Amino acid sequence: MESIPDNKTPVLVVDDDVSLLFSIKGILLSAGMSEPAIVSDSRRVMELVRKHHFHLVLLDIIMPHTNGMDILQQLKREFPAIECVMITAIDEVSSAVQAMRFGAYDYLVKPLQSEKLLIVINNALERYDLKHGLALFGRRQLFSDLKNPMAFKDMVAEDEAMALVFHQAESCASSDYNLVITGETGTGKEMLARIVHSLSYRANHPFIAVNMGAFSKTLFEDELFGHAKGAYTGAVAERKGFFEAAQGGTLFLDEITELDQELQGKLLRVIEERELSQLGSTEIRNIDVRIIAATNRDIRKEIKEGRFREDLFYRLNRFQIKIPPLRERKNDILPLAHHFLKVHATRNQKAIDSLSPDLRDSLLSYPFPGNVRELENIIAAAIVLEKGKALTLSSARELVPSSSFHQSQKDQLYTLAEMERQHIEWVLEATGGNRTHTAKILGIGLRTLQRKLRLFPEPTTGRK
Repeated sequence: MESIPDNKTPVLVVDDDVSLLFSIKGILLSAGMSEPAIVSDSRRVMELVRKHHFHLVLLDIIMPHTNGMDILQQLKREFPAIECVMITAIDEVSSAVQAMRFGAYDYLVKPLQSEKLLIVINNALERYDLKHGLALFGRRQLFSDLKNPMAFKDMVAEDEAMALVFHQAESCASSDYNLVITGETGTGKEMLARIVHSLSYRANHPFIAVNMGAFSKTLFEDELFGHAKGAYTGAVAERKGFFEAAQGGTLFLDEITELDQELQGKLLRVIEERELSQLGSTEIRNIDVRIIAATNRDIRKEIKEGRFREDLFYRLNRFQIKIPPLRERKNDILPLAHHFLKVHATRNQKAIDSLSPDLRDSLLSYPFPGNVRELENIIAAAIVLEKGKALTLSSARELVPSSSFHQSQKDQLYTLAEMERQHIEWVLEATGGNRTHTAKILGIGLRTLQRKLRLFPEPTTGRK
């Protein structure tokens, strides 16, 4: 059985069950969508895709002749831009993860629910349009081409690498996809998440930021899902969790890879079902939030090494933005330094209005393992010490090595990891081994510093 509409349709549905094909066709037409192309013979799929300009293919996994997984892999090899949604009669995590690993956008379990089917199809088509639009931008991005440049006014940037980030943020803000923002500590992931929220249709609803590394197993459900009155000793009143507090808005889950695996499963269930029940209650509550997750780790490495659930990653990673580290966008260092100079000089009521040449040179040669946050801390602390009208290297000497320090190392080149280790040990020594002060200077959290310290032998300095 095969039916291809005369008008150009973006959707092809493939299933050996003819009654299901007509059912899906009826659901789409009733919702005011274009009539889909439908075919029951899986051997016809690739020929049809080559002939017609489909944006989305719905594929049954188990079919005679050629199964859906094989077709999915072939489709993604030849037409990687086409979105694919898999249809399965068996709700198995392993098959769902495999399908997404092969490039599927999502999967649906039979019997199909009309509302969920329409949501998935609309989201998949929207993602196709978004990815296609971003591809049309080309490689070179310009700040002048941003539609909403004022939305980014607090995120000082002049380097072209950040122009791409801003364009990606602006484009995905108009969608409702869950988003993953990656980047090293201190690059501005939460700030970018707030900008995406401010540009979205959810802007008039709450933006709730949550550090996932701060949760213990006992606190997780209470903090995220809330509790009913009397749920446990001391629960004298109902308390909304972060999901309900963010209702209608955006929930920002920072340090998502720090979450315990058992808790990852509970988070996945709420994201998939879009509903939850509070601790101590059987009442089901619907949840309408957009999730933006962030991590400073290589999330795919975390998956490979078994520390992060792959199925949760696919639910979160509908779209991804990577913020480059400050050392890869040198053109941003001095504009950021001048910005922080103005902010902190005003805050400290000091008439400091410029950077000395030696400080500028030192900042430009420094790798900034703590990124933008570290740069701000360096400028802020140096302003407190500065006596003149120009911020000098001498005021920042205890916070950032001079350019001569880096030049003296040119005969012995180091990896970035080795440089980071040297700098952490150098700052630890400068602070007398005070980890809390060291973390603040580096622009990272104390837990992040402790994790980094565990990766290399203990320095000889004392620790506090």
